[in-house]
Amino acid sequence: MGTPRGARLPPTELAAPLPRRYGRAVPPARFVADTSLELVAHRLAFLGYDVATVRGARLEDLFAAGRREARTVLTLSARHPRAFADVAAIVVPRGDAASAVRAIASAHQPAGAPFSRCAPCNQALHARHPMEARGEVPGRVLRAATVLHYCPMCGKWYWEGTHVAHLRVWLERALGHALPGAGMEKEQP
Repeated sequence: MGTPRGARLPPTELAAPLPRRYGRAVPPARFVADTSLELVAHRLAFLGYDVATVRGARLEDLFAAGRREARTVLTLSARHPRAFADVAAIVVPRGDAASAVRAIASAHQPAGAPFSRCAPCNQALHARHPMEARGEVPGRVLRAATVLHYCPMCGKWYWEGTHVAHLRVWLERALGHALPGAGMEKEQP
């Protein structure tokens, strides 16, 4: 019927520990912003966040895009239209991109690794062999790189160069800590 109190069970009869679950997995954050926050949007994209930019949008258009695409609105405006009360919004302070990036990054999960998205068109980058970029990137890059990254939407090529190094320094200063990994070169096609 049972085991007498104080008796030991043989190891084969011990139950395996139950897996621990601490709530549902948090999905990566998805944002939408207008061009007034393009610098913040690009910096967040470099950190791996999914940030769509809507050009020439009024506030209501931005909230409509947020609702339609299930995105959080990034805005400079403290106004939140009543018709869009169900759409989440973050009011970004004007003039301090570093503190805005720090606040958003500390509260939300990115969609990918740093430098894994094309900042202008917000697409995930694809790892490609350097020879696929022949004629489109400098020869010194082709000779030095083991992998390049390509945006399937706009056709831009990305590699770990001085621009990425400068962005990495800016982002690390803004966040107050080092970015994970050594950058784009770690992935294999």
